[in-house]
Amino acid sequence: MADVTVVIGAGGIGQAIARRISSGRNILVANHTQESAEAAARVLEDAGFETTAMQADVSDRATIRAVIEKAQELGPIKALVQAAGVSPSQAPIEAILKVDLYGTAMLLEEFGKVMAQGGAGVVISSQSGYRMPALSAEQDALLATAPAEELLALDLVRNVKDTLHAYQMSKRCNSLRVRGEAVNWATRGARINSISPGIIVTPLAHDELHGERADFYQAMLRRMPAGRPGTPDEVAALAALIMGPEGGFITGADFLIDGGATANYFYGSKEEPS
Repeated sequence: MADVTVVIGAGGIGQAIARRISSGRNILVANHTQESAEAAARVLEDAGFETTAMQADVSDRATIRAVIEKAQELGPIKALVQAAGVSPSQAPIEAILKVDLYGTAMLLEEFGKVMAQGGAGVVISSQSGYRMPALSAEQDALLATAPAEELLALDLVRNVKDTLHAYQMSKRCNSLRVRGEAVNWATRGARINSISPGIIVTPLAHDELHGERADFYQAMLRRMPAGRPGTPDEVAALAALIMGPEGGFITGADFLIDGGATANYFYGSKEEPS
């Protein structure tokens, strides 16, 4: 049986990572609808990969357990790519918290029980987690280690102000959660990290660049040191490094890949470039 890569949320970034790390493996693609999962699987099949498509609600534990069961029928689970999520322009507060915050934490709990020896996972978080006001050490610890079923009831989560704050809180939780779960994944000889992209050319980024906060995102794009948005393949190159043998000493870490946007946000000029 071939090793298995499980991709949850097979948009542009998820597919790019799957292509980069899955030569010789089966790829199980799970997306929010069966139709979208099959569409992503066809793209990967056309690139030469063996694929299986499933519908999966990332916020439903029973559905995720069904994905795990199917993946184990195909072979040992050597890689998890958690790229599912919704943005502040795509969903209300409750949906953002349930999918991006609770869903990711629950996924890591469940996959941490079944990863194969030497396996690795990556969570696609966001630069937004770096822009939220600092939390206390106690609050950080809760986001990192509280059981997933308790996260949505935490006061700091229940008191988010708007969809942007909900998204920032969720992504802050994602980057902290890999720290908490790294200890658990290590008992199976597996590693887990996260990547926090900035503006990457995907449909989600398109929604933000043309949604209700378009002015903010367009200004960020103009001011970022890299001078351009990123591509899914650039995120995939980073994922391949931290998930592969050269990243064997890396676990419980978050990697910011945002063209310098966060650096500019804190330390750069607020003037428009000439």
